[in-house]
Amino acid sequence: MIDILVAGGGPAGLAAAIRAAGAGLEAVVVEPRTAPVDKACGEGIMPGGLAALHGLGVRPAGHPLRGIRYTDGRRGAEAAFHGAYGLGVRRTALHAALHERAEALGVRIVEGRVREVRQDADSVTAAGLTARWLIAADGLHSPLRRSLGLDRPVPGPGRYGLRRHYRTAPWSDLVEVHWSPYGEAYVTPVGADLVGVAVLSRDRRPYQEHLAAFPALAARLTGPGATPVRGAGPLRQRARGPRAGRVLLVGDAAGYTDALTGEGIALAVATATAAVGCLAAGRPEAYPARWARATRRYRLLTQALLAAAGHPVSRRLIVAAAHRSPALFRTAVRALQ
Repeated sequence: MIDILVAGGGPAGLAAAIRAAGAGLEAVVVEPRTAPVDKACGEGIMPGGLAALHGLGVRPAGHPLRGIRYTDGRRGAEAAFHGAYGLGVRRTALHAALHERAEALGVRIVEGRVREVRQDADSVTAAGLTARWLIAADGLHSPLRRSLGLDRPVPGPGRYGLRRHYRTAPWSDLVEVHWSPYGEAYVTPVGADLVGVAVLSRDRRPYQEHLAAFPALAARLTGPGATPVRGAGPLRQRARGPRAGRVLLVGDAAGYTDALTGEGIALAVATATAAVGCLAAGRPEAYPARWARATRRYRLLTQALLAAAGHPVSRRLIVAAAHRSPALFRTAVRALQ
């Protein structure tokens, strides 16, 4: 019998499989898409996320990131990471590096989709395979989270993300966050001649209309987009818990707050590591508490920043406050590392 069946071959699922292989467990990943898989995301990996990838033996190529800059077109504030760099990485390059590492460790990756789960006291069966445990890493809108009765409704309007790349040399080694009354634009250098621009907003409009809300940024992006526009959302997702019997939820499948803080990869690796660690120790009942500890800082910081960004008055003050209190902004940025 397989030790761990992983539903979903994105970063969280592959991280779980890599951790399982490192613990001497047999892991099989079920994924319907062909590698490398692209996704709408900001593509900026914070220092903590990069260290987590290195801990998996994964070292993707990318553009070093020195820190973060906030701007509203008139004022700005920037802060360097403390003692470490982040990395701007194309999502396809990141996925390819994780995929190659998993295969090198003997992880079997099969084409398919987990639609139905059957479990008893000793095993779980899905996609025609039977395992002792199933790790659900099937993404933001996890079908398994819903089918297991773990989905929780999210009140209020959702936030959506759109991303496109532009063929231009990066003008900074910082992640730039441009603020407008309608949303944010995240500019991430991901190569010597390529930058990614992701827009987050509650307004559902075409990408170019969103970009027009950031005139200083739009003026730098004079050429056509190098990649198609990709979208994701609504971003906020909640789960009643990260475990249902012999199924453990990791990554976005276990719930997601927002992309404001750029910690998606760090969380994917942290929750995957916690899940596999609990299973390897024979203590699956400990996973919900470990998941809560691994994600608490992210949830608190992101909820606080999202609450401020959700009100027009406080939203206008975010960049002004960072500009007037650079020491406080540095402290906040380093807390996100």
